Amino acid sequence: MSAQPRLVPPPSSKGPVRRFSTVSDMEIKECYGIEDLDGRDPALAIGRPGAFPYTRGIYPTMYRGRAWTMRQFAGFGTPRDTNERFKFLLAQGQTGLSTAFDMPTLMGYDADHERALGEVGREGTAVSTIDDMAELFDGIALDEVTTSMTVNCSASVILAMYFAVAERRGIPMTKLGGTIQNDMLKEFIAQKEWISPPAPSVRIIVDMIEFCTRHAPRFHPVSISGYHIREAGSTAVQEVAFTLADGIGYVQAAVERGLDVDAFAPRLSFFFNVHNDFLEEIAKLRAARRLWARLVRDRFGAENPRSLMLRTHAQTAGCSLTAQQPLNNIVRVAIQALAGVLGGVQSLHTNSMDETLALPSEQAVMVALRTQQIIAEESGVTNTVDPLGGSWAIEALTDRIEAEALDYIERIDRMGGIVRAIELGFPQKEIAEAAYRFQQQLDRGEKVMVGVNRYQADEKPTIDILRIHHEVEEKQAARVRAFKAARDQARVAARVGDVRAACRDGRNLMPFLIDAVRDGVTLGEICDVYRDEFGVYRDPAWL
Repeated sequence: MSAQPRLVPPPSSKGPVRRFSTVSDMEIKECYGIEDLDGRDPALAIGRPGAFPYTRGIYPTMYRGRAWTMRQFAGFGTPRDTNERFKFLLAQGQTGLSTAFDMPTLMGYDADHERALGEVGREGTAVSTIDDMAELFDGIALDEVTTSMTVNCSASVILAMYFAVAERRGIPMTKLGGTIQNDMLKEFIAQKEWISPPAPSVRIIVDMIEFCTRHAPRFHPVSISGYHIREAGSTAVQEVAFTLADGIGYVQAAVERGLDVDAFAPRLSFFFNVHNDFLEEIAKLRAARRLWARLVRDRFGAENPRSLMLRTHAQTAGCSLTAQQPLNNIVRVAIQALAGVLGGVQSLHTNSMDETLALPSEQAVMVALRTQQIIAEESGVTNTVDPLGGSWAIEALTDRIEAEALDYIERIDRMGGIVRAIELGFPQKEIAEAAYRFQQQLDRGEKVMVGVNRYQADEKPTIDILRIHHEVEEKQAARVRAFKAARDQARVAARVGDVRAACRDGRNLMPFLIDAVRDGVTLGEICDVYRDEFGVYRDPAWL
């Protein structure tokens, strides 16, 4: 018989008066009423679902017409390993694919590179060549399933490989649907996975926006991501503000390229975090939709209603999960997922209970997917649109988040825009300070993390975890070396030269990248061209 865990009682109720605030430290009133709407007409401020300013959702019927896309993030080991996980998830009722790549792929290195040692297949799947991409999606109908790919500084190469694989199968780009994250500005702010400095990075992103607008109209060429900003420790307001400021930066760069805002804005998408504070997260998503609609209309003169709609994927908060008592994470994820749905997301990933310990196991992924399916099929929250709309607390929080986020955006404008703000370190410093304040609150016991600073139990996790063996790396590196040896080397050299020339003379890179990967140029070889031609970024914090 196993020993019973020693339960640690909560602290005594005696002590300082409790301060009621959200996870982001936004103070919450005891009770809200109509007076908290500042005299505004709710019909104008809130609107109707599917109508400007889209506070209540971007579609009139929302989930009554179609449920959100259930898109579980998956990727580990070799492309074949991940392909099998994709097929398992689709068989379990997942409705869209979401691809995780390993660190060498994310940073633009092939699996046989010395800097890839120890990282191949560890936190996602390894993709170095067009053959890897073909194996990753083997047996999957690319013209029927939408695919999301979470990759940034090497995103242009990954997208080129995806298009080239579809071409091999006779599928035109016009039939491909999906999203590639491709948000370099948030990398400089939060996640720190980059190759080149901001200006050339934005140039590549605009190349992709321009190319997809003309040749792959169903594909989202950038997913403007607040998720990693929140994971780095931002508040909900900062997440909205810096994410939308990044979006403004991309729209401005595309307009300066000569693109019509109504031609490309409908294919921009967003990616938000859904954290623990239930009401705050619902209000955050509503505020982001409303603020984006007004910004795109008023700043850029967009006239197409689809240009004003903030379409968003969301993922439950990885930073909220704990290694202590990991089964508790199932509850956290369920609450966060429900907030995402009530906030009106278009697609959703639910984290697995074991993600603080390792890559998700098959059983843990199934529980995470079932969480979404139970919300969709059993909870009843999909029966009406924006069921919490009109709640005085929700509307007051929505107003406050919108106003405070707009204040941040206006400060960034005064600095000269988001690229200049990043160069000055403004968003980075704001996030660092917010993260520090939250950690102090945890340390003092002012904020509670169950199982960590309250309700601890002396027990070790007993769940099985997924382990990636070293043989995976050896196998993948050997596969890449064999691929390189079998190529037409003269043709590869010519294609690399074409990419290099396009980097220098400003032509759109995407056609050259597709030609290059089709003829055997690898991800690492193209990213080496970027390193040579555009330089390698160094975080100012390290200077």
